[in-house]
Amino acid sequence: MNTRHFTIPMALVLTAGVMAAAVGRDTSTTSSSCMAVLGSEVCTWVVMEGGTATELGATIPLALIEAVPGEAEMVWPPEELASIALPAEARQSLGIDHFGINWEANGHPPETFLTQHFDFHFYNITRDRVRAIDCANEAKPATVPANYTLPDIDVPGMGTLVGLCVPLMGMHAMPAGEVHETHAFEASMILGYYGAEPIFFEPMVSRELLLRKADFSVPMPTVQGLPHGVRYPAAFRAEYDADAERYRLIFTGFSAE
Repeated sequence: MNTRHFTIPMALVLTAGVMAAAVGRDTSTTSSSCMAVLGSEVCTWVVMEGGTATELGATIPLALIEAVPGEAEMVWPPEELASIALPAEARQSLGIDHFGINWEANGHPPETFLTQHFDFHFYNITRDRVRAIDCANEAKPATVPANYTLPDIDVPGMGTLVGLCVPLMGMHAMPAGEVHETHAFEASMILGYYGAEPIFFEPMVSRELLLRKADFSVPMPTVQGLPHGVRYPAAFRAEYDADAERYRLIFTGFSAE
């Protein structure tokens, strides 16, 4: 894994053929942290302006989306393709710790998610805390965002997953209308909880949608009860760069604590 830092001047003054940096203007700084995943480089990044985080995201090469195995044995609990630290600026400014990728070759319940898809987790707890999640704690938060639910799902051979809790991940809150949907989903914003506290936000995206090589967006709900020092985004979009053949998952709208 490597970390990169880029500084981009936001204003330059040209006077009588002499170029000088504008005084007193802010600069935009992008920091990234990258890792090789199935032969492709996946990066997380944060954009800082004047000491404030304005964008957070991850870059996902199309080659990775094409390289995942079409068939895979069901493993429980699911195994991550990768776990990548967020740049230090993201941890300090937003309280977002790391990024995890899961490839669901067989999908998972409820029915709408029984299609091949990726889980893109942005965790605000450490990897050690994530790895300690065994779903023994069945406490649910007092409230979840409007039109969201934390369903108890019966899975053959596994029993009832309270709050759709998955070991090494946590509980999964989803838009209430998707619990009983039968059509295969394309993209959804999932929210993670454990010990009654928010622990991640997750754009869950079907492989079919990603292979279309097109921009898309998913609504981002307002999450209450965030731990001190943690800020969630207000908006999410995914942009496809045809020249670089990669997606950029972009989160914006981070409010003050």
